[in-house]
Amino acid sequence: MSKWLPYAALAALAAAAIGHHSLAGEHADAPAAASTAGAAHEHASGHAHWSYEGPEGPEHWGELDPAYAACAKGAHQTPIDIHDAKDVDLPPLIIDYKTLGQEVVNNGHTIQVNVAPGSTLTLNGVPYELKQFHFHTPSENDIDEKPFAMEAHLVHGDKDGHLAVIAVLYQLGAEDSAIAHVFAASPKTADTRNTLPIPVDPNDLLPEGRDYYAFEGSLTTPPCTEGVSWIVLKEPLTVSKEEVAFLESAMHGHNNRPIQPLHARVIFR
Repeated sequence: MSKWLPYAALAALAAAAIGHHSLAGEHADAPAAASTAGAAHEHASGHAHWSYEGPEGPEHWGELDPAYAACAKGAHQTPIDIHDAKDVDLPPLIIDYKTLGQEVVNNGHTIQVNVAPGSTLTLNGVPYELKQFHFHTPSENDIDEKPFAMEAHLVHGDKDGHLAVIAVLYQLGAEDSAIAHVFAASPKTADTRNTLPIPVDPNDLLPEGRDYYAFEGSLTTPPCTEGVSWIVLKEPLTVSKEEVAFLESAMHGHNNRPIQPLHARVIFR
């Protein structure tokens, strides 16, 4: 398993080392395929339907399809409550976003923007290409048991299909202009997509501060595959009540998975 430099120096904490997995389908927290940024559904084609409430809700995901077994049995699931993080010398994030989000998709589970190839996040010398970003409300990850109004996930994949997700947290306040632009062009019904009239720069979703928490986790949607490198930025941005209301309306309610047990993992900061 590949590790970042700080993790290699902390080999005794192997359970917390950043891990990898191969892309397995189309879902909110993965590119649609290893070679494309398009996505029409969060769940892998041909697998059971799932939702965020009722008999197909998160507490039942592991029962819906054998492919979703990790949702119930996994030990390194995401989201988590971030607390008691260990101080280490995490490397600075090397982010080089130079292409734009050109297509917005309502896939019934999130509002997602697909990004043209050419934007990267580099981890331990390995480039991960930004595939798409999407939104959850309320936030999925908490900090010290504090939830946030919204969370954006910027999803990256390397050439071998390994995933890394940058999470940005939003508290209620002033409107976020980038999100407002995306939501204004978003389809109101599931399984539809629109071309953004003005492409969105993914840099506009990032705060100025790049300090972060890092941990090993999973996809937050079925099949809940583990080994995803999670990077949660410490500095929150703001989002308006109207933007939260739009996402809730488009998703017919919340679209966040409940907090999962940390088990033996260590969170780094």
